[in-house]
Amino acid sequence: MSDPVSPGSLSLGTLNGLDRAAFTAALDGVFEHAPWVAEAAFAHAPFDTVSALHQALMAAVWARPEAERVAFVAAHPDLAGKAARAGAIAPASVSEQAGLGLDRLPDEEYARFERLNAAHRARFGFPFVICVRRQTRDALLDAFEARLAHDRGAELAAALVEIGHITALRLVEKVHGPGMPRVHGRLSTHVLDTHKGGPAQGVRVELYEVGASGRALLRAAATNEDGRTDAPLIGGAPLRIGRYELVFHIGAYFKARGLDLPGTAFLDDVPIRFGIAEPEGHYHVPLAVTPWSYSTYRGS
Repeated sequence: MSDPVSPGSLSLGTLNGLDRAAFTAALDGVFEHAPWVAEAAFAHAPFDTVSALHQALMAAVWARPEAERVAFVAAHPDLAGKAARAGAIAPASVSEQAGLGLDRLPDEEYARFERLNAAHRARFGFPFVICVRRQTRDALLDAFEARLAHDRGAELAAALVEIGHITALRLVEKVHGPGMPRVHGRLSTHVLDTHKGGPAQGVRVELYEVGASGRALLRAAATNEDGRTDAPLIGGAPLRIGRYELVFHIGAYFKARGLDLPGTAFLDDVPIRFGIAEPEGHYHVPLAVTPWSYSTYRGS
């Protein structure tokens, strides 16, 4: 299943037909404060695929001398920094940080980010860069702490890899065509009633993100006649790295079936906790269930 085309995006064919100035202008905002990236990639046009375009853009960055790569990374904003909170950064960064709630943290969490930002700049001379659209807040903070142990070369490389993820997501919102970069993941489920030997229809399913600050409901749905939800629980976006919980309301389902069961059912709500480590992957978490047992696994 292909992802929908973003409204207002430009076709790759149209982009290939532009002159250098128009090509650079069309890609404005994909790489923050760095029009030279698009200017350098233009030399390799036309591009057969959008993925080839993104590879050429990133190759232009990696080809620069180390000092210039450092300066390029240094132009990126701090996470949850003062400039970000004031909205005084690039619009794409404002939106991306807001999507993870980094513009509305409690004071103690802002203070933690300020300490980490200061420690990172003191150690490496440039800000911590990560693709926030691929992270839960807990995973982001874990990565922040872990990457402080890098040497400078490894951290510069890690920052550029993350910029690759950031810019791929921005690019697919601006350009459509053949060979789109793989930037989205999918989370799905399927409930099989092995007591009756068929799919379980009408099971309420809730998806939660589970983190240090608590448990947040992301989505609620009910299974259809195939035992699946009508749409993926998450789709059309990266799966954020982190911990999750699916809650299947199995007790209510079997009660609605009218089975002759004890007044206090053995199974009521069935919670499945699992981790996501591959933002562009497909995580299928099925449930095979009877009134007295259940099993799950990572499917395909």
